[in-house]
Amino acid sequence: MVFDSFNSGLSIMLWLTFAIAVVMGAVVNKTNFCTMGAVSDMVNMGDWGRMRAWILAIAVALIGMTVLESQGMVRPDEAFPPYRNGSLAWIEHLLGGLTFGVGMTLASGCGNKTLIRIGGGNLKSIVVLAVIGVIAYYMTNPFPGSDNTLYSLFFYEWTNPMAVNLGAGQDLGSLVAGENSASARLWLGLGVAALLLFFVFKSSEFRGGFDNILGGVVVGMAVLAGWYVSSMVQLDLDGSAYNLSSYYAEWDFLAESDEGKPAAAAPLSPQSFTFINPMGQSFGLVKGAFSASLLTFGVMALFGVIVGSFVWSLVSKSLRVEWFVGVGDFVTHLIGAVLMGFGGVLAMGCTIGQGITGVSTLAIGSMMTLVAIIYGSAITMKVQLYKMVYDDSSFFSALVTAMADLRLLPNGLRKHEAV
Repeated sequence: MVFDSFNSGLSIMLWLTFAIAVVMGAVVNKTNFCTMGAVSDMVNMGDWGRMRAWILAIAVALIGMTVLESQGMVRPDEAFPPYRNGSLAWIEHLLGGLTFGVGMTLASGCGNKTLIRIGGGNLKSIVVLAVIGVIAYYMTNPFPGSDNTLYSLFFYEWTNPMAVNLGAGQDLGSLVAGENSASARLWLGLGVAALLLFFVFKSSEFRGGFDNILGGVVVGMAVLAGWYVSSMVQLDLDGSAYNLSSYYAEWDFLAESDEGKPAAAAPLSPQSFTFINPMGQSFGLVKGAFSASLLTFGVMALFGVIVGSFVWSLVSKSLRVEWFVGVGDFVTHLIGAVLMGFGGVLAMGCTIGQGITGVSTLAIGSMMTLVAIIYGSAITMKVQLYKMVYDDSSFFSALVTAMADLRLLPNGLRKHEAV
């Protein structure tokens, strides 16, 4: 996609992102594609249907990313956020993932599900979105009159020194093959995707479930489309080629004025769907009086998913207004939203942002985050279950038993009989 001006290229990229997100939102609503629901089905009922749909989405995005990157049609090495960064902040991925997993369980869904629920008429999720947005914004932006962010106050000083330098990159290709990482990524990506597809489709029950297959394929394709759209916008200015990021870097030399200049360079980089940081960007948009300079890929994706979900709710006549049932319900969702805001930014993504978009780059940090999110959610569900079944159970007893159920502690340490 070649354009003759920055503004036209950026505008097309933003509107294409919105259109892809509308489709994604409608299909996710229709198929009930839900990562927290997938964990819940697996943990509480032994049903792997929605988990296989999630894994299918990962496989589809991974195959597409692997092939398109080998053809130079996507640029994940330049991504925002930097999934393949050679500095592996493992403690942030694990802590952020666990925190996010706990939070999404308390708040009734991950970032994507929050947007889907808003489109379906759930007013509770608007509160969750607002809280996440404020936390995410101040995790990456300083407080007024200060140089401090929430990240610098609570995390940077002790998490940053624990990062491990892996050299050129943390993706599997770089770790396995070094200078021959491009070729290694191609074969590793296709190999991992083939294993995932085998696991997904070995279930005859899953093969017969149209909605789960549709949800997995569409979400995976949407992530791939996001990578393509954000990577392939090119500018041809009097024979000189630029992408959006390189043009922005030379704005003072190339542009006649600051009209149409975005507020920041990073959101112009190649990227795909993720929802926690964009919630912070959306808060910044409101705070900035809806200035067009604050419109980003992430903001357009966020609003697109809500619109798509809303359209499907109208078409299917499933629009239902829902509010908190009581103070306890409000507090639980509030705590969940706060944890999602902190965890999602700390881990550089959510169930979609790291679990699918990040994993499609074969980044180790993304895989760590994905596993941590699943365990954080599963432990929380188990604790809730044991607290409900055993009225006199303490939180500690429920937690130890939950961890024993998930084989994180020896079975002999459990405090309650298995449920």
